[in-house]
Amino acid sequence: MMAWRCITVSAGAVAAALAMQATAAEYPDHPVRLIVPSTPGGGTDLSSRMVVPKLAEYLGQQIVVDNRGGASGNIGAELAARAAPDGYTLLAAIASLTSNPALMKKVSYDLARDFAPVSMTVTVPNILISHPSLPAKSLKELIAFAKSRPGQLQYGSAGVGSMPHLMMELFLNMAGVRMIHVPYKGAGPMLVDVVAGHIPVTASNILSTLPLIKSGRVHAYGMTSSKRSSAAPDIPTIAEAGLPGYEAVTWFGLLAPAGTPREIVVKLHAGVARAMQDPALRKRFIDDGAEPTPSSSPEEFAALIRAEIAKWTKVIKAAGIQPE
Repeated sequence: MMAWRCITVSAGAVAAALAMQATAAEYPDHPVRLIVPSTPGGGTDLSSRMVVPKLAEYLGQQIVVDNRGGASGNIGAELAARAAPDGYTLLAAIASLTSNPALMKKVSYDLARDFAPVSMTVTVPNILISHPSLPAKSLKELIAFAKSRPGQLQYGSAGVGSMPHLMMELFLNMAGVRMIHVPYKGAGPMLVDVVAGHIPVTASNILSTLPLIKSGRVHAYGMTSSKRSSAAPDIPTIAEAGLPGYEAVTWFGLLAPAGTPREIVVKLHAGVARAMQDPALRKRFIDDGAEPTPSSSPEEFAALIRAEIAKWTKVIKAAGIQPE
């Protein structure tokens, strides 16, 4: 009797495995929905729409972009977390999702538990900048200048809890200096005030900041990434300019609901990798200052997400930012 039961279980497992393989082989047989947790026109939306045509070409099916903006990406993320784990609903992920659990009192999903990471697509560094009138012309000089005026120098951000805010707080914590945070309702107004000299310091993404640096309207101290950007190779990283170990970037990627068959995740990853190797697509991203990351495996992406959650939770607590 015991042997019969073992054979039955084994046969059932084999049948399930064969069924899963068949499902993956047929996937996808109808259009795939990609939930973008932002409004049209933002960085998450634009980067996703750049990748979608090549990914759809690889999969042989249409990918329908479904913008579900609001609540710092939580509305779209919650919708994707509740979707069937069949590969037909995906989420365009952004770095800010890893800080939301520490910034919000209630988040109805667990980013590390409720999703199956597929792949990163690109990373976008920020640049630490100041108005040219600030006497400090190097990162070390900036740190010394701020230390000589504790709590006097101001820095702007795109809002409380925004990635530029958290990147600046990480910088201040590691450098051992204090500045006054001036939050704005978006990066646009903040940059206008930096250029005008109303706010001396900020960290802003390379896409909007590089033109200001090239025109001499702001001064650059360093990239927030771990390596220099090919779009601005003359700008050192913050780590090499005087703060070893500093790294903070905005990244974009693709997630599927937890429980999505491994074979489908692997197929999606292969599609993203193929898309990111397209010369024209890579050039578009690189010209804009973004760094394509086609080699990010599902396991590497999962490890990054866990590390980012831990890092930003620590930064938020150290900065005394209260959940809302």
